[in-house]
Amino acid sequence: MLLLSCSPTFARHIAGGELYYTYDGVDPNNNANSVYTITLRLFRECNSSGPTLESEQATVGIYEGDLLLRILPLPRITEVSTISLNTAAFPCLVGNVGACYQVALYSATIILPNNLIGYTLSRLGCCRVDFITNLSVATSVGSNYLTKIPGRVALSGGTNSSPQFNVKDTALICSQKRFTLDFGAIDPDSDSLTYSFCEAFSSPGGGGTNSQPPNILSQIPLPYQFPFSGSEPLGGQVTIDPATGVISGIAPTPGNYVVNVCITEWRNGKPFAEHRKDFIMAVQGCDFIEANLPEKIIQCENFTVLFENESNSSAITNYVWNFGDSLNNIHPQVGSLTHTYKDTGVYKATLTVTGPKGCIGSDTVEVRVFPGFKPNFGIGGSCFLNPYNFADLSTSIYGNINYWKWNFGDETTLNDTARLKNVSYKYSTASLKDVQFIVGDSKGCIDTLSRAFLVSDKPLLQVPFKDTLICNIDSLPINVNSAGIFNWEPNIHISNTNTANVIVYPKDTTQYIVSINNNGCISKDTITVNVLPFIKVEAGLDSTICLNDTIQLHVKSDALQFQWTNNRNELISPTKNPLVNPIGNTTYFVTANLGKCEDKDTIQIITVPYPIASAGNDTLICFGNRVQLNANFIGSSFSWSPSLNMINATSLSPLVAPAKTTTYQLMVQDTLGCPKKVIDSIVVQVSPKAIVRAGNDTAINVNQPLQLNAVGASNYQWFPVTGLSDPFIANPIAQLGNNIDSIVYRVRADNGNACFGEDFLKVWVYKGGPDLYIPSGFTPNGDGKNDLLRPIPIGIAQLNYFMIYNRWGQLIFSTNEIGKGWNGIFNGEPQPVGTYIFQAEGKDLTGKIIYKKGSAVLIR
Repeated sequence: MLLLSCSPTFARHIAGGELYYTYDGVDPNNNANSVYTITLRLFRECNSSGPTLESEQATVGIYEGDLLLRILPLPRITEVSTISLNTAAFPCLVGNVGACYQVALYSATIILPNNLIGYTLSRLGCCRVDFITNLSVATSVGSNYLTKIPGRVALSGGTNSSPQFNVKDTALICSQKRFTLDFGAIDPDSDSLTYSFCEAFSSPGGGGTNSQPPNILSQIPLPYQFPFSGSEPLGGQVTIDPATGVISGIAPTPGNYVVNVCITEWRNGKPFAEHRKDFIMAVQGCDFIEANLPEKIIQCENFTVLFENESNSSAITNYVWNFGDSLNNIHPQVGSLTHTYKDTGVYKATLTVTGPKGCIGSDTVEVRVFPGFKPNFGIGGSCFLNPYNFADLSTSIYGNINYWKWNFGDETTLNDTARLKNVSYKYSTASLKDVQFIVGDSKGCIDTLSRAFLVSDKPLLQVPFKDTLICNIDSLPINVNSAGIFNWEPNIHISNTNTANVIVYPKDTTQYIVSINNNGCISKDTITVNVLPFIKVEAGLDSTICLNDTIQLHVKSDALQFQWTNNRNELISPTKNPLVNPIGNTTYFVTANLGKCEDKDTIQIITVPYPIASAGNDTLICFGNRVQLNANFIGSSFSWSPSLNMINATSLSPLVAPAKTTTYQLMVQDTLGCPKKVIDSIVVQVSPKAIVRAGNDTAINVNQPLQLNAVGASNYQWFPVTGLSDPFIANPIAQLGNNIDSIVYRVRADNGNACFGEDFLKVWVYKGGPDLYIPSGFTPNGDGKNDLLRPIPIGIAQLNYFMIYNRWGQLIFSTNEIGKGWNGIFNGEPQPVGTYIFQAEGKDLTGKIIYKKGSAVLIR
């Protein structure tokens, strides 16, 4: 255990460890004792704030059985070295990767008596790194590194040293990537070794940094988090080869995973010792250059083979394919493609991929191309009392069928398989079975077929019908699909009663019973032959329908065959109840047959035209206007919808004034035999009047050009035309002389229709030159009149500023925009009634400065 004087807060730093031993020989002072060197290999995370390996002191408990025998301190015997797992160490890795570990060895020699049961060595500690992904406890998880020295019973007089792992350090792998790590070991004693994942151990209470080995051996499993466990520390897609120790599979999501590999030592065919290594596997979101092809490709359908790099590496920049076909080697830069071979054969295909920094990956696959392999099988039998026969019907053009495996789907036993080409199997119960057949040939083609079939308690007996009808002057052939010995009863008006195909000619209704016997499996069925002395057909009552409608004719008859024609001698239908579409008054003739018995009847269909409705043409009105509709109809009655707010809605010329575009429907009915309603509609489109803005009232100097600017429509006309440059545009220029004091302009505008709008503006003409006029008072009460205190510019091209101060000289409003003013509010609060000081400065068209200063009264 660690012997450190540090706070537990700084103790989470250990990333793994391995405790092992070597046999050094017999104690020279006592032949009954052996000398061992005990070594601890300890890993520390580089960036941890916990104790350094230089300050670590390791202590090992020596247990005989479960009881503590001795405590062995292990001093550090090597300098601390650093292992960096990053792109510098692995230049072909792509991504933000990096893991860093420090490693040191602690070792001491001990003399132990040669007992019978051996010893267990345990090094306890706290300090595993926090947030290990496959554990359910996030922090403060302890550690316990174990190994076992076998006793005289297991060794049978021999000696033993721990196996030595090929991989000495921790590992880094890339998430969701295939990987292979060799965790095999070499045994100094040449013992046989087997490998497995196993549970790693924690320490009691997490383990303190200064705690001593307990008196009783502790073996507390780590708290693994589902779906992880000691036997599946990296998930179900990663395994370890029990013979070689190779760990392989698809890496899990990024994180740190604790992995414990156990080695079982075998001597003389018996296991006698166990050695363990506990380490952190760093799984990161990295990528690497990799070519990954399947072990074998067998194409047995055609000559075209799909090749696909099963690696999802994002770092590959180039693919080079060689299909092993000397007639057609190509090198496309794609990871998935098809290739068509010219002939059958066995080929060796190679994929080479390259990426940054000259990194290369390569893989090969054996390709077997032997098309013409068609798997198939047949099943024959009668019922579960007799064996069923299973026959291979597969064919192979280039190979010989040489592999068969049957699974007969018998739910009552596990011994329902066979390896023969053709085989018989007897089921013990009748039920639905799922048969599986695996078949292969000498070229390596193999396929699996599955088929569900019913094992019956009686043979299959398929009669063509259960019930039929004939005329008493007719005969009827009956053909049954089955195999076995047949018998028909009663033997009355029937031929060939011992065959599957008989002819019956009863004069009265008769039930015939057919039975078969297939090797003791018996099945029966009944066929009822109804017999009529004659037939009758009734086509139905004459009817009236709307012209061009369809009608279904309904016949009453026991006949089985029908033929319809019309009064124009046209063939209509061979069905009993046809749909017809008469183009005028039509008579339909039906001929009904039951064998040689026949009857006929007729029906007349009279057609009446639909009523006619004409609501008129769609129209357009302006909002607020109304329009009169003008409709016509042919029929017995009509109605309008919607009729709300419609004046004179019971006439064909109602008056409507819709507020929005509305569709009015005229519905017409008739009483002459066509009861269907006919509807026509008219759309009254309501167009809104143009909302026109002429602009604000303003003032100008004599002969000063004024730019008018109306908005809200597309077509404009100004009245009067006095002083206007063009009265038919939105923005004419007005220039007024001395003879005009003021003028009101009216603008009328529309959007290309008759729905126009109007607005007005007033222009005052001042004769005193450019100036800024500022009212002496204003009333900000929200009535739309005199609500703002603002300068009125006359001949002013630019407003430099307009500022308002309260009686304490505080600036409460400022603007340089013409048309803006103060609304009597400052900092969100209405200001009190009183006098306020203003200053204003502007520039006229010649650049002359106009300055005004004065006071104005706020009135509420």
